[in-house]
Amino acid sequence: MLLLLAPSPAPRTSRAHLVRSYGTLARVVQAPEPTSDAPDLLAAVASGDQSAFEQLYGQLERPVFGTCFGVLRDPDHAAEVAQEVWVEVWRTASRFDAARGSARTWVVTLAHRRAVDRVRSVQAQRDRDQRVLDESGERPFDVVADEVEGMLEQVRVRDCLQTLTETQHRAVVLAYYGGKTYREVADTLGAALPTVKSRIRDGLLRLKDCLGVAA
Repeated sequence: MLLLLAPSPAPRTSRAHLVRSYGTLARVVQAPEPTSDAPDLLAAVASGDQSAFEQLYGQLERPVFGTCFGVLRDPDHAAEVAQEVWVEVWRTASRFDAARGSARTWVVTLAHRRAVDRVRSVQAQRDRDQRVLDESGERPFDVVADEVEGMLEQVRVRDCLQTLTETQHRAVVLAYYGGKTYREVADTLGAALPTVKSRIRDGLLRLKDCLGVAA
């Protein structure tokens, strides 16, 4: 019922964006319950009732996704975080307390918290990557690129390039064979700099595994 989704470009974040996301949360939780039995469904879910979980999912799937999308502004990221929310609902349904609010509010609040955590995590990673780049003063190529170039012949590298995703392949080829910097690759592909850095890093690590380069 819940499908795994491959990560897409990281969501953009700012203080103003997070403030707006709380407005989205307020609109969602203030909407009426779709049915009156959601608290009973949560109680059943807490006892391990998969049928009750499916019913609850059917009732609250849209508000959960809408809350995640309102924060992340990216459908793939929203779907991924929504999936995490439903796993958390299944695992922690016993924590729901009807005396403290509705079932809808409880589930949607979980969704909002998860989405905000994702935004903050992505921003923290961007900041760390930028600090490393600023401090290095070198062309932004991972060490693994030099390992691949120095240890493996071109034919094997070309074969392993076919195992990359299309976005990873384009970014790695531009940087590895084209000699472009992260910024130049980002400009060529029309993508955000952190997204390009992530694609190149992940693509080169995948090449490293394919080619059997020791860590």
